[in-house]
Amino acid sequence: MPTVEQCVELLRERGHSEYGGEPVTQLEHALQSAFCAEQESASAELIAAALLHDIGHLLHALPDDAPDDGIDDVHEELGYRYLTQIFPDAVTEPVRLHVPAKRYLCGKSESYLTQLSPPSVLSLKLQGGPMSAEEIAAFQENPFLDDALRLRRWDDEAKIPNLRTPPLDHYAAILRGIT
Repeated sequence: MPTVEQCVELLRERGHSEYGGEPVTQLEHALQSAFCAEQESASAELIAAALLHDIGHLLHALPDDAPDDGIDDVHEELGYRYLTQIFPDAVTEPVRLHVPAKRYLCGKSESYLTQLSPPSVLSLKLQGGPMSAEEIAAFQENPFLDDALRLRRWDDEAKIPNLRTPPLDHYAAILRGIT
């Protein structure tokens, strides 16, 4: 069974890989997402979800450019299954839902779709594209909708090269306080 310490080590050891064609590493993206959450006074659980939402990318052996080859790594599901062994639903559900949240926002707003980075547009295609009206209606019933949408927006913002954030140890302390 994984532990908080193993999550932190996974970020430390594998987080220096490219974040899917974006100008930041996996670790930089995770730290920036958590920093965005913290700046908005999110709960400890949602800060943890922001930090760990893409941990699924670090749990497989696919190359960084797998989406270019038409491969969806289903990182949200890998991360969710890994994290449910450690954290409560308030952490894991937003992680599981951050990809459907992108699909939801694209289905609701064409302007949101036009703001996505090229790598995010590519992954959207692999993840099923914008939600249909029926999918949108069903997604709106999810009790974690608001948290998933907040996480999604932080995910979109967290791609700034050389942005200064608190270090991983700062967020590791938050993770330890949840379990």
